[in-house]
Amino acid sequence: MEMLIDLTTGDYTGEATDTLANAVYIRLMTPLGSWWAEPLLGSKLHTLQREKDKSRVRLLARQYAEQALQPLLDDGRATAITVTAEGYQPGWMLLLITVTSAGDKPQTWKYPVKVS
Repeated sequence: MEMLIDLTTGDYTGEATDTLANAVYIRLMTPLGSWWAEPLLGSKLHTLQREKDKSRVRLLARQYAEQALQPLLDDGRATAITVTAEGYQPGWMLLLITVTSAGDKPQTWKYPVKVS
């Protein structure tokens, strides 16, 4: 078990977890190629900060999240991942990410993405 990371603050919550929540969070919030130990870890979501909240940007956000989470499928920790993007509030979009773990237990997380 590991300590759970709060998706909104990035801090530890003080609770233990046995889910893929931390793996999902780290893969989404880390800019792709920025971690020296694993250059393929991360996403391109940070590149959307200067984009407008349009349907094509939501499609890009969904694709970037799917690419970032693909290693969870490749290493067998997850059996299915679905990502949807929707409007959230001015300047933000919301990714709804459902990951079915190897134990067939689906979990859904909300991940906000800053846009212009």
